[in-house]
Amino acid sequence: MPLDPAKIAETKAWLVKAATDLRAAEHERTAIPPINTDIVFHAQQLVEKAIKGFLVWHDHPFRKTHNLVELGQHCLRYAPDLEEILREAGPLTEYAWRFRYPGDPDEPDNCEADEALSLARRVFFTILQTLPLEVRP
Repeated sequence: MPLDPAKIAETKAWLVKAATDLRAAEHERTAIPPINTDIVFHAQQLVEKAIKGFLVWHDHPFRKTHNLVELGQHCLRYAPDLEEILREAGPLTEYAWRFRYPGDPDEPDNCEADEALSLARRVFFTILQTLPLEVRP
């Protein structure tokens, strides 16, 4: 059965946005000093957009949310083998809002930012491996 061009385009659009978050985080890592608040934000966004692309590919609706645990649960119907890595990624959820506004008590250090980015990168590439080449950025 031929692949649906509209579905390919929508899925790929999510994954291209995710890849852009990866590029942004990697670029912010090279700043002196690294922009750790933005690195962790883009790590969360990378995972969120990769999951949403995965769900679009599987025709699974989702509500507007940044909650990676909730989004990840939807993925398990189609790829139960993603459970462990998506569970690991759940704590990245808070980076969608934490550190984004003045008055936050602390900021992530280099180690926290590196760990968040490393995990997000692993999630992204693991999800890509479950999808057809036609949708990959």
